[in-house]
Amino acid sequence: MNNNRKARQAPAPSAKPIIFTNCAILDTLKGELLPGRHVLVEGDAIKAVSDRPIKAAGAVVYDLAGRTLMPGLCDAHVHVTAILSDLARLGGLSPAYITARAINVLNGMLRRGFTTVRDAAGADPGLAQAVREGVFAGPRILCSGRALSQTGGHGDVRSPGETAADTCSPPQWALSRICDGVAEVRRAARDELRRGASQIKIMVSGGVASPSDRVASNQFSPDEIRAIVAEAEDADSYVMAHAYTARSIRRALECGVRSIEHGNLIDEETLDLLVAKGAFLVPTMAIYELVWREGAEAGIPQVALDKLGDLRERSLEALGLAMRKGAKIAFGTDLFGTFFEQQSLEFTLRQAVCSPAEMIRSATAVCADLFNMSGRIGVIAPGAYADLLVIDGDPLQDIGLLQEEGRHMSVIMKEGKFVVNRL
Repeated sequence: MNNNRKARQAPAPSAKPIIFTNCAILDTLKGELLPGRHVLVEGDAIKAVSDRPIKAAGAVVYDLAGRTLMPGLCDAHVHVTAILSDLARLGGLSPAYITARAINVLNGMLRRGFTTVRDAAGADPGLAQAVREGVFAGPRILCSGRALSQTGGHGDVRSPGETAADTCSPPQWALSRICDGVAEVRRAARDELRRGASQIKIMVSGGVASPSDRVASNQFSPDEIRAIVAEAEDADSYVMAHAYTARSIRRALECGVRSIEHGNLIDEETLDLLVAKGAFLVPTMAIYELVWREGAEAGIPQVALDKLGDLRERSLEALGLAMRKGAKIAFGTDLFGTFFEQQSLEFTLRQAVCSPAEMIRSATAVCADLFNMSGRIGVIAPGAYADLLVIDGDPLQDIGLLQEEGRHMSVIMKEGKFVVNRL
């Protein structure tokens, strides 16, 4: 007999059901609290929701004594691997080092109550797989892989005097890859989808962090954008587009782009088109405020600071106009480098034009719709993932309860497992 042979182990017992009783459920669609509710969690999902007490054999019961129970938050625009404020320097770092740093970034997001995030460029689908398999704690990640950019576009990090190291193929960087012409963009989109991207990110206007383009520039031709959209739709996915100006947003929408990122310089006519198309707007106000306040100290290059222009001031105006038009507005932050810990600042900035209920809906049910995950996240309902937050107070009256690094969250649960439990 081989004494080194390991004994066969019995399967681990399944986790006990969990019942949250006497809670006030936050209905994210209606924007109201439903008191006296009871919720049963089995495995990774919500099994039952009732206005009467629930019983389940062997269940662990937590009496919330009227506390708010709400779904986990979503951030539709993150860059979890953008660990430096000077984004052009990311390419010089070891991927293993970036991943190690990203683990802390992801853990921080989860402990702020964000249970699902959409990475807008940079995160390898393998990172999402590691979280999914429980290798380390983090929110559910919907990866875009590398963003697609034209030569000289927002994803091209070369300075004007620099050339590609490899002239035989389009260059690639930590967050983006270059592709020009219909054939190249098709191949690039197919490759990102092959690698596991949940959606495709493209750059259709200039940006702040890119050194060689103008904010007002249009990027990618209509034929290129349509080709990328077609590839995404054929893979049962969609395209999200970095875009600032009304004309670049209009071109993207006319070509079938579903999600407009930033949109600071959008106008009324273009918002009408966005609403008519059923597309989404993802404002990211926090990053402009933080770059304006702390960018130089954080090491952001002066060429980027010079391009900030009126993007910060116009962002609130654009959000207010979008609210009045009834646009579908998702919650996003776009933070990187030293700014990750200020993720919840987005709530503070949106208060000027949004009610707490509108902000919460933006960070839950609207994101779920955008991610094609309605009924699975962003709501408390049977069949949804047990991504749950217990809030010490009513966030519909005080949005500050969703800030301060999760300080007011007695429970943070993802897929039925406690991340934080202070009950």
